[in-house]
Amino acid sequence: MWFNSWEFLYFLPTVLAIYYNLNRRAQNLWLVVASYFFYGWWDWRFLSLVLASTLVDYFAGLYIQNQQDTGKRKRGLYASLLMNLGALSLFKYFNFFVDSFTALGDSIGLNFNTPVMRLLPPVGISFYTFQTLSYTIDIYRRKQKPVRNFIDFALYVTYFPQLVAGPIERASTLLPQIQKKRIVTLEQFQAGCLLILIGLFKKIALADAAAPLVDEVFANPQAQSSIILLKGLYLFSLQIYCDFSGYSSIARGVSKLIGIELSENFQTPYLAANITDFWRRWHITLSRWLRDYLYIPLGGNRIGKTRTYINLMLTMLIGGL
Repeated sequence: MWFNSWEFLYFLPTVLAIYYNLNRRAQNLWLVVASYFFYGWWDWRFLSLVLASTLVDYFAGLYIQNQQDTGKRKRGLYASLLMNLGALSLFKYFNFFVDSFTALGDSIGLNFNTPVMRLLPPVGISFYTFQTLSYTIDIYRRKQKPVRNFIDFALYVTYFPQLVAGPIERASTLLPQIQKKRIVTLEQFQAGCLLILIGLFKKIALADAAAPLVDEVFANPQAQSSIILLKGLYLFSLQIYCDFSGYSSIARGVSKLIGIELSENFQTPYLAANITDFWRRWHITLSRWLRDYLYIPLGGNRIGKTRTYINLMLTMLIGGL
């Protein structure tokens, strides 16, 4: 269920109408139910994967916290890493390896004509995987205490406004908002509605309108003049920015209607002074996640140029998942 779909137009008012008439504990349970329904709208079979990730990380967090022995704490962390990165790698790269194996066979005269299973990657798997990983890693680093209430943690993992496209929220910022009583003020409600309208404008009026023009240009680039190709490049830049940032604006707006603040994910990246500045402004929560949980732990730029390049390559590789 996409934010710009007719289904969501009915889904959101229904969720809010019930949500506003419940107490905090019931609100969180209702949001978990709504989030599972929201995610299951694409394919209900993937709900088991979300539930498995939630269970593994919930118990891994408690296990890590309760252990003083470093080896045992690492085992808890490894269980979380294995579950999350294993599932992410399987769904993201299974088809790639199958196609590569088939192409290799064809190149040496071996034709594999047997039917091959294809895996459709679950929507948003990268976002909720990175979010749950940051939770267990922070507990291992003793920067975060595990949440005891399973419903609160389940909502942290599946919170539908940011489930499929981010922003990637840290436990230290999202969990306290989940655990406290929330009151949506008129000002907050109006701000949320405005963000939703801005996001819909960027997504529908700009990104979706530019998409067929971009497709037409790049469907047969050899036949296009240099001016048309240049226009296509500019339109494509507009399309991807408005697509991502529009969806992010809608997510933040919907979350405001619930009384939870989400991080700003895009800060006019095309006005950046250089590549480094662009990286800081584009998909901000993902960039920070890669920096804090991959690049810096690998050594960053502190161990010489060669190691810096390797660290950057590994960071981009994982980020590409």
